[in-house]
Amino acid sequence: MGVPEKLAARMTMAEQHEYLRARFSRRTMIRGGAVTLGAVTGGAFVPGATAQAAVPTQSTAPATEMVDGALVAPFGRHLAFGNDPRTEITVSWQVPVAVKKPFIRIGANPLDLSRKIEAEVRTLYTPAGVGASGDHTQYYLHAQLTNLRPGRTYYYGVGHEGFDPAEAHLLGTLGTFTTAPRCSEPFTFTAFGDQGVSYHGLANDSLILGQDPAFHLHAGDIAYADPAGAGKTADTGFDSRVWDQFLYQTESVAKQIPWMVSYGNHDMEAWYSPNGYGGEEARWTLPDNGPDKTNLPGVYSFVYGNTAIISLDPNDVSFEIPANLGISGGTQTKWLEAQLKKYRACDDVDFIVVFFHHCAYCTSTAHASEGGVRQEWVPLFEKYTVDLVINGHNHQYERTDVIKGNEVTKKLPIGGTAYSETEGVVYVTAGAAGRSLYKFTAPDSYEGHENEVESVSSFICLKDGARQNETVTWSRVRYLNYSFLRVDVTPAPSGRYTTLKVQGIAETGDRIDHFTVARRAK
Repeated sequence: MGVPEKLAARMTMAEQHEYLRARFSRRTMIRGGAVTLGAVTGGAFVPGATAQAAVPTQSTAPATEMVDGALVAPFGRHLAFGNDPRTEITVSWQVPVAVKKPFIRIGANPLDLSRKIEAEVRTLYTPAGVGASGDHTQYYLHAQLTNLRPGRTYYYGVGHEGFDPAEAHLLGTLGTFTTAPRCSEPFTFTAFGDQGVSYHGLANDSLILGQDPAFHLHAGDIAYADPAGAGKTADTGFDSRVWDQFLYQTESVAKQIPWMVSYGNHDMEAWYSPNGYGGEEARWTLPDNGPDKTNLPGVYSFVYGNTAIISLDPNDVSFEIPANLGISGGTQTKWLEAQLKKYRACDDVDFIVVFFHHCAYCTSTAHASEGGVRQEWVPLFEKYTVDLVINGHNHQYERTDVIKGNEVTKKLPIGGTAYSETEGVVYVTAGAAGRSLYKFTAPDSYEGHENEVESVSSFICLKDGARQNETVTWSRVRYLNYSFLRVDVTPAPSGRYTTLKVQGIAETGDRIDHFTVARRAK
């Protein structure tokens, strides 16, 4: 029911989007608008402040009769930092049907939730004939909280007319979050990519919750509602309802730990907008400090303690999956360099961690290494001595030695230390969060089961579907099972070494890798 295959092959994502818009407008779309982010209001945690919409009001889904709000329970709560994690948090959630007057309550303890703020509603309509979704309307709600106090734990509850979380019998629905501290302190964060909905995804969530991280990084391919992942309107099997399952699965963690996402190829849902991210903009509210918050909503940065985190969109530079290749016109790469330069000059920032989907360095038999990333971004990572790069895309765990100029500058055994200021960059593929696993050409080699080889056969994805074979010596750790990353950040006084202790944790809870990145504190 999408764009004919021969026609789609010659069209950009934007052209395919317009084709389908026109097609469906003559049929099911007569009943209402296309998709869309129907913004109502947003809120700030400031007494007396005026709520403002976070996105422009657009056309909404077909009208839906509202049911008794007492019969509707919110689900899928997930948090995200604003531009400043010390003072800004967005709480997002979902309801299965339209409700009246959605809101959030917030306070310093569960018995004091007197502050009540209206929520913004973003309605996402998927008409029958788009993939396997059927005729489906989703209601996403967002409350952007500002002027919070650093290092403070808040209690919150989400509700609507007929469902008030402050009522005694609903206190069990409350959640909490903690803002970033004002000053640099030790903290932990976790990361993975390629989760989807599965037992393994749920198991990894449970283990992550036990790490008590300050935040979690999801390096793309979030729910897999689009299993094809080519970023085309002709992708088969797309089912928007998978997002309902995913957000329900993730809620146990994401309702109290900011879940910071980056977009992968399976997150380009071509029906909803010319850039493929209309659906994601309905579901997520991320920092809006990227190069173009409309064109590349998954590109942003934030600082937590002494560590700057940068999220990139590799669909913009991907040779392998070119649906959005060049979409930013080079502005993302220019923005990246400006961010790296700024953070390296900032007295309060020691570490820079960059996360995104497609791998710079990986030996998977599925996708291996992305030539566009190596061409556009790796030189900048090296120029500004990025401390750690986290990727997904390949469904396995793999970690490199220290790399500079596409060569190993230092072998980094399990338990070793890399001095990023002078030696180079370490890359970790953490794409085994829940989806089916890929393969290596070399045997597994991980903590307690080391199996070193002199070299590994692999390839780089080039333009127009080409692949260039390469034999590499940088593949240090390989683990073909479900896992995630834990990173412990320990600040230090000026002139001494501050550290990132990175651990690969298997779904079983066993440690499969650990290494340290160190640099002198400013």
